[in-house]
Amino acid sequence: MNTIQVDAMIVGGGISGMQAALDIANQGYQVALVERDASIGGKMIALSKVFPTLDCCSCITTPKMSAVAHHENIQLFTYCEIQSMGEIGDGYLAEVLKKPRYLDENACTGCRQCEYACPIYVENSFDLNMGATKAVRVPFSTSVPQIAVLDIEACILCGKCEKECPVGCIDFSQQPEIFSIETTTVVLATGFEITPRNAKKEYNAEHFPNVIDGLMMERLLAPTGPYGRVLRPGDGKEPESIAYIQCAGSRDDTLGVEYCSRVCCMYAIKQAMLISGSLPLADITIYYMDIRSFGKGYEQFYQNAKAMGVEFVKGKVALISQDEHQNPILKLELIDEGSQIVKREHDLVVLSVGLLPAYNPLPVYRIPVGEDGFVFIPNANIAPTVTNQPGIFATGTAISPMDIVDSVVMAGAAAAETAAFIEEQAHGRITSINKIMEAVHA
Repeated sequence: MNTIQVDAMIVGGGISGMQAALDIANQGYQVALVERDASIGGKMIALSKVFPTLDCCSCITTPKMSAVAHHENIQLFTYCEIQSMGEIGDGYLAEVLKKPRYLDENACTGCRQCEYACPIYVENSFDLNMGATKAVRVPFSTSVPQIAVLDIEACILCGKCEKECPVGCIDFSQQPEIFSIETTTVVLATGFEITPRNAKKEYNAEHFPNVIDGLMMERLLAPTGPYGRVLRPGDGKEPESIAYIQCAGSRDDTLGVEYCSRVCCMYAIKQAMLISGSLPLADITIYYMDIRSFGKGYEQFYQNAKAMGVEFVKGKVALISQDEHQNPILKLELIDEGSQIVKREHDLVVLSVGLLPAYNPLPVYRIPVGEDGFVFIPNANIAPTVTNQPGIFATGTAISPMDIVDSVVMAGAAAAETAAFIEEQAHGRITSINKIMEAVHA
């Protein structure tokens, strides 16, 4: 079994993991970045724009992805998952599963000829199943690396991709591989998942196609989205009335998610502003319990949305039904109007779902999680990225819900702690060697 030796292993290739990898590698340390998906980029590469600056997400993330892939001190392992990890000497030895792409990734040029030839369409997971893609394809247009992956479950083994591939890299018999990474330190950047869209049964999101979640709206707003513009998934109609329901997956005891996910208010406001630009005649209403605009420039961003005509209604949505035209109908309590119960009809409803931890590190890394399920940090106020295991650090939304800015800041903190630990280990070994040499000479 092949073993790779590095100074630091980053688990997760989202914005925080990539930033930590670059910060550590730029100090001259050898880094291995392990990503379970076929491309790095995480959730951020699928977003439209960032708040409060409204800068293009892809314009920020793609250069970062390229920098990681081309850095001389970073080895990139995509479509791989850590299976187990144990202590070895002063560091750790991780067993890594390399999932089969069913092609030779060293030969693949990313030309996409296999994709064009494939006759089988499957749901596009990058577009959250709102669009279609081929059974063999490059994950998305700006993926890093630009290497195809074949969905063997959907493949009918017709061989058309194999015939069209100019370098003959298709291999239907490819099997999973196991290799090892020996490292001094580990940084967990395992990211987040969203609260399931159908978590609140009262909202009937699993039955009503025009009740979507915030990430789905991000794909509709993105230039590379499934429809090229904002349309209702149910029938392709351009919505004239759009509603946002805040805290649709956070601050809810019934869902077991008691915490605030922090980003929901701001991404709803951002999306509302973007929709106002793309659909200037659309009415946009945000139903909220509290607006939490906590960051620098966030309150002004909120006020700008009000000035643009976005309506903010303090109210609790109890139930969503649907009429014969697939228009969602909200039953809600208007808190500022004497708790009046009313019904309002909209063309499209967006649930501002919350953030959940994407990974439990306890079985593999022996790191406990808190009551909220995120990585437990013993001294969060003093060392916000240091776990209870020596040499293992955490960053980004592996620790708690946070926005992109805070994720990048935390990546820098994790990189600093990692570099300091590596130096301490190195000095410890040098000290031991010096003591041995002194004893020999004596």
